[in-house]
Amino acid sequence: MPEHFSHHLIYGTLADYLTGEELTDTDDERLRQTIYRMMVEIKGYDKNELIPRAYIDTLFSRCFVRSTIDLTVTIQSLSFMIIRYGPGSLVSRERSALAAARVLHREYRIPLAVVTNGREAELLDTATGKILGNGLSSIPDREAASILLPSLAFLPKQEADKLEREKRILNAFDVERCCL
Repeated sequence: MPEHFSHHLIYGTLADYLTGEELTDTDDERLRQTIYRMMVEIKGYDKNELIPRAYIDTLFSRCFVRSTIDLTVTIQSLSFMIIRYGPGSLVSRERSALAAARVLHREYRIPLAVVTNGREAELLDTATGKILGNGLSSIPDREAASILLPSLAFLPKQEADKLEREKRILNAFDVERCCL
């Protein structure tokens, strides 16, 4: 069996805060779990309104990529916001987060996306790509989200050619090139 090499330090396993599922314990996973905890304990969401680790599979030019959406936030069965975590610069993650929010749901484009490195965050309007807020405090809490929900535009799915372009963007941005 070939060895798996990783650039992540692995500390063992941990239990997912939302689901109890056993996950590989890395620095990145610890930050994701902190974000999940913040969404419940500080932002006031119910655990059942938070969907961890949704994914979008793409295959272009013989390159298969699984893009993970760290958290999908729902209210009244509407997915209205995604959160994507990644270490480092936020600006380098904006475009792939927009693409993910535009293709994740089968029936509509998710109106809000958050990119975060666990310390900083940007809240994005997925229709325009504009930054609506900066900092973890810009992530709407449950009460603010309930008020905001009726004013959000749940745009219909894009046409096939635009949908494919968004998936190509995800594929290009999320391909793992390190540790090869």
